[in-house]
Amino acid sequence: MGRKFFVGGNWKCNGTTDQVEKIVKTLNEGQVPPSDVVEVVVSPPYVFLPVVKSLLRPEFQVAAQNCWVKKGGAFTGEVSAEMLMNLGVPWVILGHSERRALLGENRMRYDPGCILCNMFLFVGDKVAYALSQGLKVIACVGETLEQREAGSTMEVVAAQTKAIAEKINDWSNVVIAYEPVWAIGTGKVATPAQAQEVHASLRDWLKTNVSPEVAESTRIIYGGSVTAANCKELAAQPDVDGFLVGGASLKPEFIDIINAATVKSA
Repeated sequence: MGRKFFVGGNWKCNGTTDQVEKIVKTLNEGQVPPSDVVEVVVSPPYVFLPVVKSLLRPEFQVAAQNCWVKKGGAFTGEVSAEMLMNLGVPWVILGHSERRALLGENRMRYDPGCILCNMFLFVGDKVAYALSQGLKVIACVGETLEQREAGSTMEVVAAQTKAIAEKINDWSNVVIAYEPVWAIGTGKVATPAQAQEVHASLRDWLKTNVSPEVAESTRIIYGGSVTAANCKELAAQPDVDGFLVGGASLKPEFIDIINAATVKSA
């Protein structure tokens, strides 16, 4: 069996009740491939998770956009993995570049003596704890424009992946989302060849450092200004197993992006 195509929609900090209900209505009425061809997960803001889950067509799933690194307690503003499980939320996005950069998740547990080795440990801890509580994880990795121009793309994404790999043994509930930071919300997109190159290198890294079985089975999806116009060409790449979509997931074209799964099943 091949890797099932995966399409995630990250709604980020957007929406009102009326807007969210309109987005869900569009999703529910959309014509998409069956669930044995594509897995669809949408990630609304925390406050809308229950309503989206209750209204969304049953074959689509929901994800939280983050969760805390340990059991709940005196952590104002955080949401625990246990709370998500209690709500019946099956997925969570962790390590998104906006949280790494804007909220300092790269700097937590930072060791200046070994920058790339240690700066991503917090995200690795979060992935491990979420998995331990029964959540499935979309784990984000990706380089900045400066890092790409310096030729260190693979060094960075390998270090981010290593921080996760060192904390977990079972990869069956992990999807890796490669999101070049320079392409998120900018309209710039990695070319299909650039995306394939990084995805293939990540798969090779998993083969060498985890196992050939994990490398073959783990889905690696692309994120970064994915649209209806570019999704099919990206989906045609052999190591691109789907997408994590930002702005376009709030629009009707998200249905077209989901339908890019047919490129793999053709």
